Amino acid sequence: MAMPLRQAVRVAAYILGQKLRRRAKYPLLVELEPLFACNLKCAGCGKIQHPADVLRRRMPVEQAVAAIEECGAPMVSIAGGEPLMHPQIGELVRELVARRKYVFLCTNALLIPKKLDEFTPSPYFAWTVHIDGLRERHDASVCKEGVFDDAVEAIRECRRRGFRVTTNTTFFNTDSPQSVIEVLDYLNDDLRVDEIMISPGYAYEKAPDQEHFLGVQQTRRLFREVFAQGDRRRWRFNHTPLFLDFLEGKVDFPCTAWAIPSYSLYGWQRPCYLMADGYASTYRELVEDTDWSRYGRGNDPRCANCMAHCGYEPTAVFATLSSLRESLRALRQT
Repeated sequence: MAMPLRQAVRVAAYILGQKLRRRAKYPLLVELEPLFACNLKCAGCGKIQHPADVLRRRMPVEQAVAAIEECGAPMVSIAGGEPLMHPQIGELVRELVARRKYVFLCTNALLIPKKLDEFTPSPYFAWTVHIDGLRERHDASVCKEGVFDDAVEAIRECRRRGFRVTTNTTFFNTDSPQSVIEVLDYLNDDLRVDEIMISPGYAYEKAPDQEHFLGVQQTRRLFREVFAQGDRRRWRFNHTPLFLDFLEGKVDFPCTAWAIPSYSLYGWQRPCYLMADGYASTYRELVEDTDWSRYGRGNDPRCANCMAHCGYEPTAVFATLSSLRESLRALRQT
């Protein structure tokens, strides 16, 4: 995986500390949503379907920081909506970085030119730009022409200024092995982003487009063919080798959604970012009062085709660190 060594060591030490304290459930990364408003209307996302009064709300910086400190996670992914629409987003990032949290700011990149001066390069901060394919594919996904070119230009400017830049790409059943390979080659070799995250399209129930999500067998077949040419180790993935094995169907894992919880304007979301079965006021309440045995493939029909990283990436991380062989395998790709 392309995770910087210092970050990998920090996360490993954190997990070891939790094990020594005999904690069975703890967060690795929090998906923090300080707003739901967005400047795009993507076909695969339903966040902007919230009521108008909710879309106008912005989470106070103090509330967001308190939630992260309460749960203790070493990493934070700031999402939304479009987080750069939050008027205090620069302050929020600075507060989290000051606490030595690894922060990934997820964005469609359209507002980066206006907001970039509010941020400072740091080993604790990275942009995560959504790139869902090359120009035609990406613009179709976000339902607006020109977004791909704007995002690419923003990525180049961030890299020019010394920021770490990662990307997040979601694939659907309209993607072919060749189209996946082409976008990974472009991100890795042309844009030369620091890390690439990939995810099979998950059946987010509020998304306007419900026809193009991938099923489990489709996902496994797609990634087996993508990785068959031997480029898996060349691409700078922000994933453990075991998670990539999982996408191919070489291994299977249970869901550990409690390890990547979602905190939004409503509180801690049960059970995960993709399903809303109520909310908890604290992370401890989320963990202790949620019946986790109800969820995951084979338990809840809504989970039947889910292979999203928010449920399965942490399981792969735990399995990696529980095995010397897998730990060494991951380090060789760092």
